[in-house]
Amino acid sequence: MLNITKVQFTLQLPTFSRSSDRLLQPLWDYFLFNHYSLISSPFFPVMICFSSYLFSSLPFAVLDLLGDNVPSIHRYKIQQERRPTIRMMAKSIGRAVYNHLIFVLPAVLIQTCFMPSAVLPTSAPTVVEVLIDGLAVLLLFDTQYFMWHFVHHKHPQLYRWVHAIHHEYMAPFSWSTQQISIPELITVGFWSNLDPILLKCHPFTIWCVTILSIWMSVEDHIGYDLPWGLNHLVPFGLLGGAPAHDMHHQKPNSNYAPFFSHWDRIFGTAILAGKITEKKVFYSL
Repeated sequence: MLNITKVQFTLQLPTFSRSSDRLLQPLWDYFLFNHYSLISSPFFPVMICFSSYLFSSLPFAVLDLLGDNVPSIHRYKIQQERRPTIRMMAKSIGRAVYNHLIFVLPAVLIQTCFMPSAVLPTSAPTVVEVLIDGLAVLLLFDTQYFMWHFVHHKHPQLYRWVHAIHHEYMAPFSWSTQQISIPELITVGFWSNLDPILLKCHPFTIWCVTILSIWMSVEDHIGYDLPWGLNHLVPFGLLGGAPAHDMHHQKPNSNYAPFFSHWDRIFGTAILAGKITEKKVFYSL
């Protein structure tokens, strides 16, 4: 049940004049009045992350299992000679569940013991704020992970102890997105939680960018160069997408950035996969 002090807090809603405010305020009010205890829970971000991973990965897992029985989609598979098995999928899902049970959930429980409950703002963000702040979070994380990723591939011990588990398969697939070690999970989780705080993002913006970033991460690992992928929808080759990350798993000293392509272009580590007729030809930028 919603705490009466929180009800009184949420009732004191300011009056807005901008259309972008009015657009999101009813939705934000709905969450506050009907689901406050859920969205203010420290477990809610974990629910968003894990459910986004599951629902984003599942359709592509089905496609992998169907294989060439769906030729209209299978023709976009980048490494058609490599196909994930049910055992491989189960191992990747098992790793994600293990990481959450062993580290994520205990960390959240400890947080609830030592940190006060979050107080959500009464006003919604503007659409412009969601877009600008969300993009800023993605760009900042992209920069942080590029540097971390580069160092871990250049240092043999760090690669072996921390990052090698993610490179178990040369042909990535959707479930392998979260096949990572706990040290890597700690690093990614630290940035994912710290960056929105540094940029003073609204909780609604954080939820949106979390869902989007997980979708982008899964899409990077699906192993399909789909024509409606974000790397094709966003112009000027700003996003690497599945082709870039698939190439990273084939040639690990390339394409370190998780989302965007500018850092790999600047540092000369960008490699794309080009197709000529039925053959795959690789070339370096």
